[in-house]
Amino acid sequence: MTRSAGPSLRLARYGFTDVAAAARLLGPEPDGLRLWDEAEAAPVDAAAGEVLTALSEAADPSLALRQLHRIEEGARRNAVAGPLATMRTDPGLRSALVAVLGASITLGDELAAQPARWTVLRDLAFDPTDPFGGQPVDSPEALRVAHRNVLLRLAAADLTGVSDVDTTMRNLSALADATLAAGLRLAMAAHGTSPRLAVIAMGKCGGQELNYVSDVDVIFVCESDVDLADAQVVAADMMRICGQAAWPVDANLRPEGRRGPLVRTLAAHEAYYRRWARTWEFQALLKARPAAGDLDLGARWLAMVSPLVWQAAERPEAVEDVRAMRRRIIDNVRPEERDREVKLGPGGLRDIEFAVQLLQLVHGRGDERIRSGSTLEALAALTAHGYVGRADGTALGEAYRFLRTVEHRLQLQRMRRTHTVPDGRTPEGAEALRWLAHALGFRGDPRRDAVEAFQAEWLTHAQEVRRLHTKLVYRPLVEAVARVPADGLRLTPEAASRRLEVLGFVDPAGALRHLEALIGGVSRYASIQHTLLPVLLNELADAPAPDRGLLAYRQVSDALRGTPWFLRLLRDEGAVALRLARLLGLSRYVTDLLVRDPEALRLLADDAELVPRSLESLVEGMTAAVDRHGYVGQQGWREGAGVAVQTVRALRRRELFRIACADLLGLLGDSADPTTESVVRVGQALADLTDATLGAALRAATGRVQAYDLPFTIIGMGRLGGAEMSYSSDADVLFVYDPPPGMAEDAASALAHALAEELRRLLATPAPEPPLGIDADLRPEGRQGPLVRSLAAYERYYTSWSKIWEAQALLRARYVAGDRALAERFLALADRVRYPEGGLTPEQVTEIRRIKARVDTERLPRGADPATHAKLGRGGLADVEWAVQLLQLRHGHRIEGLRTTRTLDALAAARDAGLVSTMDAVFLSRGWVMASAVRNALMLVRGRASDQLPRQGADLAGVARALHRPPSIEPGEFLDEYLRTARRARAAAERVFLEDP
Repeated sequence: MTRSAGPSLRLARYGFTDVAAAARLLGPEPDGLRLWDEAEAAPVDAAAGEVLTALSEAADPSLALRQLHRIEEGARRNAVAGPLATMRTDPGLRSALVAVLGASITLGDELAAQPARWTVLRDLAFDPTDPFGGQPVDSPEALRVAHRNVLLRLAAADLTGVSDVDTTMRNLSALADATLAAGLRLAMAAHGTSPRLAVIAMGKCGGQELNYVSDVDVIFVCESDVDLADAQVVAADMMRICGQAAWPVDANLRPEGRRGPLVRTLAAHEAYYRRWARTWEFQALLKARPAAGDLDLGARWLAMVSPLVWQAAERPEAVEDVRAMRRRIIDNVRPEERDREVKLGPGGLRDIEFAVQLLQLVHGRGDERIRSGSTLEALAALTAHGYVGRADGTALGEAYRFLRTVEHRLQLQRMRRTHTVPDGRTPEGAEALRWLAHALGFRGDPRRDAVEAFQAEWLTHAQEVRRLHTKLVYRPLVEAVARVPADGLRLTPEAASRRLEVLGFVDPAGALRHLEALIGGVSRYASIQHTLLPVLLNELADAPAPDRGLLAYRQVSDALRGTPWFLRLLRDEGAVALRLARLLGLSRYVTDLLVRDPEALRLLADDAELVPRSLESLVEGMTAAVDRHGYVGQQGWREGAGVAVQTVRALRRRELFRIACADLLGLLGDSADPTTESVVRVGQALADLTDATLGAALRAATGRVQAYDLPFTIIGMGRLGGAEMSYSSDADVLFVYDPPPGMAEDAASALAHALAEELRRLLATPAPEPPLGIDADLRPEGRQGPLVRSLAAYERYYTSWSKIWEAQALLRARYVAGDRALAERFLALADRVRYPEGGLTPEQVTEIRRIKARVDTERLPRGADPATHAKLGRGGLADVEWAVQLLQLRHGHRIEGLRTTRTLDALAAARDAGLVSTMDAVFLSRGWVMASAVRNALMLVRGRASDQLPRQGADLAGVARALHRPPSIEPGEFLDEYLRTARRARAAAERVFLEDP
């Protein structure tokens, strides 16, 4: 009994609900897939294990397995190749096919019925300008096949994360455009006529936010009465063709709806909209977009109706009409489904869309920048231009993407038009709900199961959407501080103590003492603090350590108590108060910087002030500081090099505050991939700051040791060289000099050493400012070698004695400061070493792998958890960077794109050159970004360097918040995300790193 329970348990761990059936399907031929060895209770080999792991990650592992088995059976019956053999070696196909089979019964059934069709998923590339990829669509059947194949690829890209929800909606809309165009061509060919007819996309298709199963809303426009009769026939036939081959085409948004003619002339449209159209019709026109047919005619139609839209918004009843329409939509939803409707119900997609469209109608009359048919683009524009608060815009955008993803998963299961979440009170509904949660990527943990995690996030989004809908549609947009009058915020000590307990302060008594110190007395200072503190406390309550945040706020307030601008800034600039509370409650690093430089608080008032400064600006400012406080050329010094460099270090402290605040406030990641953008921009900003600091310190040191005539340069290495610095990074450098004519080698060497030592001393002198460590250990012979070498000495060493790890280290070498011409000569030498002609020998590849193995076993700190060590752990920075650097060493001599100091750029070049699969490149990129982001967040939260992500506690929660995970995400969920990302990065790194030379 015990022996049989073990194998069953092992197989059940892959998520199969019917272990016996799974064992049969996975077992030996003729009935099974030959993936599972029942005797060993294990996969038959490593490749089979990869397939089983992929199945375990499907929304429904059992369904995915059954469908895969059906496809293989069908392939055998039809004497065609099944997918399993390829899945064993192709991780991209494996992920794509399993994801589809586990998420969509209908698509799985189609693949089982056409067992050779799985090959469509071997390439998920999609060109929106040519959705059918050049495939001829010369009949309705050809259109149906082409449409279905593209839809299958889009679903796979969506389910595997290759495409995010924004991209998926745009691609589905592009597919609809192509389908409409093809249907129109077929209809014209069938009737032998070509009227000037434009097809205007409306609704979700017009806004380029289409979902998988939806009517495609259109309006037909013809040029004149001459075309009208033929256009009516062609339009009707086009609707029939598209409806049979792809999506139903719905023309009910046309003037007069179903009662009106299917096609109208341009003039007839203008007459209708000028005289008869109602507010909801103009609201619908916000999404109008010429999609097919005569696009010039469509553009003329759009130019005609657009001014009418903004004129309609001036009607006295316009705003109430929009509000009333939204209320009617909610009222028409069946009461028993209202709370499960992600589209039409309260807190659903329509709430977001109506709020955005009302703001467009109201403000778009005078601001063309917010006139977009896309909800997300319009929301971004409204946020960017001040009509919606940044936090509100972010919350609505995240909610919209979440709800759209839920809708997509619901529709994919059976390819039916639905947007109602299953009712978990019935057994069938509970099972469907579990499937949905898994399809969305939710997994259970000891605290709650996947369904509870999904429902918690859904409820959070729905509540936030409903709140923001009410705020935007029914109330004016005002800052949080201005909404709280001072007279209504005076709290007695007893009430304040109760409130602090409710808000989650660990030490309410201690927090109360801080409050009493801040609001004690009857001064204007105390009065304004009374106004601010309720808002600040609410914000601090969301922080992992609110007590620490309140203490920091008191420290900053005490430091700035005598300034006339401090509280006025917080009171009148509500964003500053909320930002300050977030920063102080989240980051010891920022708190320490601010306590030492309270004046830096002014930066929080303006987003432009939180943009990292350019290298040119930094160099100019720091050079001026050195000249102002000390260095005056060969004439000598006014105050000394130490004073000058202390000023430079103070400037560096202010810039560190600027960068850290922008990072924590989410101002560095505005793209579709904000985490990657933020990591890249932080790395570049810190590298620029380090370059400028080293350049200014070198200028001061040069004057101190009188080294004006010595060509001397600083070469950046490591993270400095790659412009991938973290907040805790030292400056990895090489020092290079070249004796000038007339100076003896010994004298030049002594002067260069004195210059380098003075530079390090100036930057390491104890001071209130954060130190900048100078690490020259990557120089030839490491710590045993001389600190400074001449260019000729470097050339002799690299030509005769250097080892392969030193070539690897040179991959990141770049100019930082000093003599640029000398640096260029050094980098030309470095190119010959780091990009060796012919690449690496097999022995060199083996040596790199041996060194990496030693790094894995020897450099991880004692007691460190390898699963969560962001630098040296499994799937951490070292894994990704060594894999990428090996490719650079092997192929950099022939592939120009690999000759870069940046990890992500080199990885992209390797992908483009076919050295890394697209999927592995995605996994490696995500792993590197995640590890880099975690290292930054750990420093920000703790205020000290750390590479170890904790598995629990306030610091883990702080890291999740620092990386902009919403409060609804439990710390454990973020930890799972990290582990999952690292696991995939590790596997991809091993595939790349261990590839045969």
